[in-house]
Amino acid sequence: MAKLGKRTAAAREAFAGKDNLTVEEAVALVKGAASAKFDETVEIAVQLGVDPRHADQMVRGVVGLPNGTGKSVRVAVFARGPKAEEAQAAGADIVGAEDLMETVQGGTIEFDRCIATPDMMPIVGRLGKVLGPRNLMPNPKVGTVTMDVAQAVQNAKGGEVQFKVEKAGVVHAGVGKVSFDEGKLVENVRAFMEAVLKAKPAGAKGAYVKKIALSSTMGPGVTIDVDNAASA
Repeated sequence: MAKLGKRTAAAREAFAGKDNLTVEEAVALVKGAASAKFDETVEIAVQLGVDPRHADQMVRGVVGLPNGTGKSVRVAVFARGPKAEEAQAAGADIVGAEDLMETVQGGTIEFDRCIATPDMMPIVGRLGKVLGPRNLMPNPKVGTVTMDVAQAVQNAKGGEVQFKVEKAGVVHAGVGKVSFDEGKLVENVRAFMEAVLKAKPAGAKGAYVKKIALSSTMGPGVTIDVDNAASA
C-alpha cells in the first residue's frame, strides 16, 4: 500500500469521523484542509435516487452561481452573420459555422461551453458523438440553443454552471475556489443544491437526494446533511 504524503495524511486526519455536516461546517473544513500550491476548485457531488437510463428520470439544468466559479470559461458559438458578430462582441472565444465544425471533427476542442443559434443545429448535430460525452452539446433546455447569443455568452462567462446526471446517478460541479470567502462558497453550494432540487424529474421515486459530498481538487471529501443543503 502506497505511503500517504504528510499533507494527505493530515487532511484525512482532519476529516476523520466527520460527516453529515452543515454546509457552513463542510465549507470551513474543505477550505481549511486545502494545501495544494494552486487555487483548488471546491467540488460538489450529489448522489441522486434516479436511473438516468429512463427518460422520465433524467436530471439536467443550469444555475447561475451568485459568486461565480472563479474559473475562466472558454466559450464557442456556432453562428453566422449578425449573430456571429454579436457573439464576438459579447466576448465569445471562438465563433464559426462549418469551419468550426471541421475543427471539432478534427479533434480540436478548445472550449468549455458551446452555444448555437437554432439554424446552426443541423451542423452542430453532426458533432453529437464528440460533444455529447463531454456534456458540451448545445441544448435549448439549458439556454445554449438560442437567438440571444450575447446573453448566453455573458451567462457562461459570468459563473453559470450546467449539470447533468451521469449513468451512476451522480451530478457534480465546481462551485468556486478555495480562495473564496467561506460565505460566498456557502451561497454557491446552496444555489447549486436548490437548482438540483428544482430539477427533480416526475419519474423520481423514493429519496431524491441520497448523499452530498464536498471536496477540493486535491483533498478528501466530507458529506453534507441532505436536509441542510438547500436552505439555511
